[in-house]
This record gives sequence, structure tokens and C-alpha cells, in this order.
Amino acid sequence: MGFTNNMVKIKELLEPSSLSSASSSSSDPYSLFLYAMNSPVTRDRYTTRLNRFFSFIGIEGTNIEERCRVFVERGSDDNDWVFRSVMSFIHLLKERAYRKEITGSTIRNYVKSIKLFIEMNDILISWKKITRGLPKGRKWADDRAPTLEEIRKIVEYPDRRIKPIVYTMVSSGIRLGAWDYLRWGHIHPIYNNSEIIAAKILVYVGEEEQYFTYISSEAYQALGDWMNFREKSGETINLDSWVMRNLWDNRITKGKGWITIPKKLKSSGIKALVENAIWTQGLRTKLPPGKRRHEFQADHGFRKFFKTHAEQVMKPINVEILMSHSTGVSDSYYRPSEKDLVEDYLKAVPLLTINSDKLALQKQVAELTEKSKEENYIIKGKFEEQIQNMRGKYDSDIALLKDAIYDMQQLLKDPAKLLEVVNDN
Repeated sequence: MGFTNNMVKIKELLEPSSLSSASSSSSDPYSLFLYAMNSPVTRDRYTTRLNRFFSFIGIEGTNIEERCRVFVERGSDDNDWVFRSVMSFIHLLKERAYRKEITGSTIRNYVKSIKLFIEMNDILISWKKITRGLPKGRKWADDRAPTLEEIRKIVEYPDRRIKPIVYTMVSSGIRLGAWDYLRWGHIHPIYNNSEIIAAKILVYVGEEEQYFTYISSEAYQALGDWMNFREKSGETINLDSWVMRNLWDNRITKGKGWITIPKKLKSSGIKALVENAIWTQGLRTKLPPGKRRHEFQADHGFRKFFKTHAEQVMKPINVEILMSHSTGVSDSYYRPSEKDLVEDYLKAVPLLTINSDKLALQKQVAELTEKSKEENYIIKGKFEEQIQNMRGKYDSDIALLKDAIYDMQQLLKDPAKLLEVVNDN
């Protein structure tokens, strides 16, 4: 079920006729389930887990909506059956956990998905009994952040979008789902005199979770290059343009889309693009038997990169704020100004810049170009000054010559005086 169809169902659910019967079994159970979640990524993951639960307990249907209705119709009249079904499924998951096939955290994620669906459809069972026997999940994963060399390898993948995507994620720590909301007008460059030193980025605009963070000048330049390329190719770019879009075919043939009809590249598409880059660049291979997790995650690894590198020079609490993490009691008492945040963030920019050598070279070239312009201006000024001096001397000599010619003409008119002058010399 695509995100667009999910939103249509939620819209239908919010109609007055639907709201009046939202708590009854006649409402669409799947729409109620979707309504409880804001992130498209979360909806997809919860739906996948719910589908697996239905398959285990034998709920049949042509699609997820029908399976949800079948479950609710039976469960509303038989709460004991729902309880037994959930317990049986969890028992299976626990056996897999004992065999080291999955972790305790995975079991808890399944329970979250199933519990949300059941509670949104007003089916009452004892969750206290169910959760009491759940294995504890680790609060940390055994994966790591990608190294600088690995990230550089990823951005060499031959897709114009990969560089701005990766540079933005590693320098801001935004979640994958943030791309579903990001428009060009949500990114604002920050200047120091005439130089762009970073950019402010608004995340989840219009949502309750809206916040802001920053990206490096390298990321902003990559995004700007991408938007300029689209504009030169024929797309009309404005503040409402999606930052990431589908590819197009300038030959106007079947296959890829049209440059003039941009289609947003959703977070799921960005995830697939990054994963393709990682595999193609030889940074990921098939896992050996018994191992479930790759060394670094495709997208969340960039968020880890941001956190681990930023915390080396920034205040940890400021890093948490820029990642939209709760800081506990500090949420109410610690309110740094944007000036304080950006100044602290700028300390981390060198550590969050991927191709720092290239950026330094570009800056050096720009400085040399500017210096050359200044030197040329000085040389030009001195040259023009010399010309003016020569022109002044020339004008003076011409004036003297004109005076001498005039005097000679006067003498020629008076022979007696001319003879007198000749005799004197």
C-alpha cells in the first residue's frame, strides 16, 4: 500500500461520517491504524509486521485492509481469541530469539505494531500479562557509523542525487523520513560577509515534530548544484520545489519521467538509492550465516556519523537538540538561542565535511582569483596613471610648439622684425 493511498484512507477517516463511527467495528480498521502514525516510514514498517502476524494466525484476505476487517470482526466478539493469538505469535518470536535469529528489540517492535492496531480498534486484552514475559531489548545496536572513506566511496556512485543526499544527512543528522517534507524553500544559507558558511534547514515543516538543524556549506553547495542542473534542464524551480525528485529522460522516450513534471522522490526511494550505492560500490556483501546486521546501516548510519563527529567539539545537549532528541528535564529549562546553536555547530563543520580537501582547494582557488583581481586592478591603476602623466607632458609640448609656430607666423608678416631677430641670434 503506497503512501498516497494511505493518505487518502486517512482523509476518508477524518470525514464527519467516518468520525461519528470511528470507535465502532464498522469503521475501517486499517485507516484507524494509519491515523495513529505520522511518519510514512513508520506506517510501512508497522504494516509489514502486522501482515506477518495475520499470516501466522491464518487471517486471509486479498489485501491488508480486508485482513484488518476480518481480524476486528472476529476479535470484537472474542477477546480471548485475540489474547491467545498474540501470545502464540510472541511465543514463536521468543523461540527465534533463543536461537539467536532475532533480538529482544525485534520482538518488542512487533508487539508495538500489534498493540497499536488492537488498541486503535477498541479491542481490550491484558497487555500487562503479555509484556511481562517479553525479553529485554538492547537500547543500542551493534552497528557502527560509516567511516569517512566509506562515505566518500558512496558519493562516487553515478547518480547526481547521491552526493546532495549523503552530504545533507551526514552534516545534519536528519532522519530518512525528513525527505518526504523537504522543499527548496526550507533551506536558508548562512553567510559570513559574502561567504556561505552553513545553511539552516527546516525539518518536518507543518508537522507537530517540526524543528530546525543545520547543514554544512559543502552540503548546501551540492544541493544548489543539483537544483541548478534541474533548472538548466528545463524544470521550473521555486521555493515549493521538492528537494529530491525522480529522474527524467531528455530524449523524451518511454521509461523515465519528464523534466517538466517533477515527481517527489519519497523516503523509500531515497533509501533504495542509498542501498544501491552501497552495494554497487562494494561496501556491502551478503551476510554470513548467523549474522543479522551489516556493519553500518544504509541511512541511520549517516545519523550516527553526525552524532559521533559533532559531539567531539559541540556541547552534547546541542547535538541532541539538532537531532530532535528529547533532553529530558532540559527540554523545559535549556533553551539556547539560534546564534548559540549555529556558533556551536560551526565548530563541527570541518568534521562533518566529507571532501574537505576538495573544498579547501576550491576556497584556495577562489582566494587566488580574488587576489589576482586585486593585483590586476592595482596594475591597471598604475598603468592608467602613467598614461595620464605622458598625456599631460605631451599636451604641454604640443602647446609650446603651437606657440612657437604662432610666433614664427607673426615674424613672417614683418620682414624688418624678422631680420632683427636673425641678427640678434
